[in-house]
Amino acid sequence: MAQDIVEEYNHQSTFTYSSKIEDEIRNGAVEKPKGYRVSWHHNPDVERYHFGQLHPMKVWRLTLTKSLIMGYQMHNAMDLYSSRPAYKEEIARFHKEDYVEFLSVATPKNLIEMYPELAQSTGFSSSVYGVGDDCPIFDGLFEYCSFYAGASIDAASKLVNQQSDIALNWTGGLHHAKKGEASGFCYVNDIVLAIIELLAYHPRVLYIDIDVHHGDGVESAFWSTDRVFCVSFHKYDKEVFFPGTGPLDSTGPHHPDNPGRNHTINVPLNDGITDADYAYLFDTVIGAVTRNYDPSAIVLQCGADSLGHDRLGCFNLNIKGHGHCVQYCTDYCTKFKKPLLVLGGGGYTPRNVARAWAHETSITIGAANKIDPDLPEDMPYREHFRREGMTLFPNLGGWKGQNLNTRADIDKIVRSVHEQMRYIRGAPSVQMNYIPKEVNQWREEAEKEHQARRMEREERMEERDGAGGLLALKSRRRELEKNGLFAGNMGNMKTSEFMTGPISG
Repeated sequence: MAQDIVEEYNHQSTFTYSSKIEDEIRNGAVEKPKGYRVSWHHNPDVERYHFGQLHPMKVWRLTLTKSLIMGYQMHNAMDLYSSRPAYKEEIARFHKEDYVEFLSVATPKNLIEMYPELAQSTGFSSSVYGVGDDCPIFDGLFEYCSFYAGASIDAASKLVNQQSDIALNWTGGLHHAKKGEASGFCYVNDIVLAIIELLAYHPRVLYIDIDVHHGDGVESAFWSTDRVFCVSFHKYDKEVFFPGTGPLDSTGPHHPDNPGRNHTINVPLNDGITDADYAYLFDTVIGAVTRNYDPSAIVLQCGADSLGHDRLGCFNLNIKGHGHCVQYCTDYCTKFKKPLLVLGGGGYTPRNVARAWAHETSITIGAANKIDPDLPEDMPYREHFRREGMTLFPNLGGWKGQNLNTRADIDKIVRSVHEQMRYIRGAPSVQMNYIPKEVNQWREEAEKEHQARRMEREERMEERDGAGGLLALKSRRRELEKNGLFAGNMGNMKTSEFMTGPISG
């Protein structure tokens, strides 16, 4: 397999911040963790897209997250991958081909022509692949999906090939998408695609979801297998809270011969849960699952709509309370040498989403106690965090008032989980499947094609921006050619694309 490109930026041409931040980079403000590797997978092109002015999903949160991570110099502690977009064939490993084809051709202009019945649709979704108010068709939809899905697939691939121990993709984690339809702001289920990638090598994958909404799309995808154990912590109200699924007694198929029986845990919560109660439940439930199921890999979906003050959420979690779950999984996986894939998810107050994911990035690289709680002075978009104060850890608790999760509620959940664990009679044993040679060859060709496209874009950017950093660019070009990863015509290139890609508010 051709050598993957690990882009580690320590040069001032990496991004256009002030000289003060450039000095911090040279001084090595944040070091790489000892004993394990963390990778950050992000295609900046994903930041270009927009669900609509009134839609609660704001892709802008990804730009704010990137700004914070870089402002704290955390990118120096990680291997950085600008992931290629996923191909239709990869997306169709889970999703129905007709649905994938629909996503690839649908536009706001041709949608009514293709499906006239949508002209009369007034609900949040329609019978046409689930599109509607919740899941609108916008310009560039398929490209948007392919960028975030490609990053999750790439992250899982790096874990499988032992090029990374903890892989981050904050653009992913879209857990509601079903096999043949969009749902809950989600079109392509990148989590399922990443888990499929992991299952090519790892016999048992534990999926953990801390979004305020039930992880229904992932749960349904792996409902009838014992190779994936799904655990979801979420607000549950069948009548009024989306998606209305995930009660405590939903633990997998009921048929005694179905291998998925008892391989799902749902932790239904009421409004206002606090950091302490959430941490107790998380530690107790995940501790029981890891002891009994013994996963060989973990996927953690970090939906930030479970924070207090979220536009659509209803919990009272603070940034550190949410991050506790990431700390638990990081400690477990580094201790037992198991790969961890960390993904984004929901989150509808962008500045707090960015705070949470930046803090959780610091946890994975072992720097949570080393970074300043005060936001970096010279980071871009700093003014957007002003409302709660210029701190990484504003007080987000208590905004929903009383914690409606009683001690009796919590004890009932714990008893149910311990009872369920009695039926996990040892972890399933399957042969570990190494990736076939032809698959690696296909990926190598795809990587070459992706790099060629990047070079062409960079040449156009260089023509527009001038010849700054020419020597560094030519050096990077020679490195790529040496490794056989560039087959385009000669010209100038920018090594800063990972960080200075399209940014839109």
